[in-house]
Amino acid sequence: MLDEKIITRAIIESYTQKFLDTVETDVAIVGAGPAGLTCAYYLAKKGVKVSIFERKLSIGGGIWGGGAMFNEIVIQEEALPILQEMEINYTPYKEKGYYIANAVEFACALGLKAIRAGAKIFNLWSAIDVKVKGEDERVSGLVLLWTPVELTNMHVDPITVEAKYVVDGTGHDAEIASIVVKKLKKKLNTPTGDVIGEKPMWAEFGEKATEEFTGEVYPGLIVMGMAAVACYGKHRMGPIFGGMLLSGRKAANIILEKLRG
Repeated sequence: MLDEKIITRAIIESYTQKFLDTVETDVAIVGAGPAGLTCAYYLAKKGVKVSIFERKLSIGGGIWGGGAMFNEIVIQEEALPILQEMEINYTPYKEKGYYIANAVEFACALGLKAIRAGAKIFNLWSAIDVKVKGEDERVSGLVLLWTPVELTNMHVDPITVEAKYVVDGTGHDAEIASIVVKKLKKKLNTPTGDVIGEKPMWAEFGEKATEEFTGEVYPGLIVMGMAAVACYGKHRMGPIFGGMLLSGRKAANIILEKLRG
């Protein structure tokens, strides 16, 4: 016989313990898009304590709709090893160098791989600010609020998590990097010191830039995916996702190197 009280206790106790375990973590990723999930997978796989905070109810960012709600995506040759490691099915397109994957399988597989590697995913949490420490005001964590509270503009104070590194995977708006500029009045490691904003679509250069400009944009803050493109003012790329995978893996490798050092 099922008892509703036990069900409620089980949910609250389990979630509370999971959240308490992440109040102090190695890496806090904002955004559970393709780059965020890939980064979390490669970090967790190496034993790094990593949590993702996703504003929406669902993970996957812009994956689900593919291109214009045709739920298929394109992956280029360079990213196939990651696709294979994630055990995602794909088929070659008739034009050489292009591969097709199902967007829904892609999103589900990335999430499952990240969780099974040991990453924790918290959906419906919005990162509304950063924590800083030291004379250089290094980014040292996140200020979090439940998304429904943020959306309804209720006057509720947030809570915080501490992290050795914060990763901005918020996409086109580069929200965390923008907070550093607007609230800390600090300069980023970009040509202008600001979030420059992405240029119009040019897939060839956009895909290369997504990986190339992934890195530490401010002490303690790594940018990846479209956030990196936006920070450095590069071209967007559209419904091709290889660059996101490569960017997520690069972000993980950068953090792993820093943690070792």
